[in-house]
Amino acid sequence: MPIGAYSTYVLDGETLYVSGHGPRVDGEIAIRGKLGADLGVAQGYEAARVTCLNLLATVRLALGDLCRVRKVLKVTGFVNCTPKFGEQAVVVNGASELLRTAFGDAAGHARSAIWVAALPNGIPTELEMVLAIRA
Repeated sequence: MPIGAYSTYVLDGETLYVSGHGPRVDGEIAIRGKLGADLGVAQGYEAARVTCLNLLATVRLALGDLCRVRKVLKVTGFVNCTPKFGEQAVVVNGASELLRTAFGDAAGHARSAIWVAALPNGIPTELEMVLAIRA
């Protein structure tokens, strides 16, 4: 469920926009902390993987079936980290590699991995995604 005044997804024709998600398990934040201070790269990678699983759960909710995904178009990853941390791309690979496993060639996506000073509730990663879908 969203933690603010927005929708977790918007379906517009054959494009599905999925709002930012964090690393939750059973509705609770599973991983908290800042990369480069509290957490290492492996923990950040796992946070991105868990976050991506939550995105996929929302996609399934929106579409009824993940088989309706035609192409992952764009993933934007926000990484809560110290200014000297430089492994944002490796962290967001936790999501990209999961998408490749789930969708194969259809997972070849454009991507950004962005450093941020903080994320809501102290989460280490937030991801959003844009998908092309089958009608």
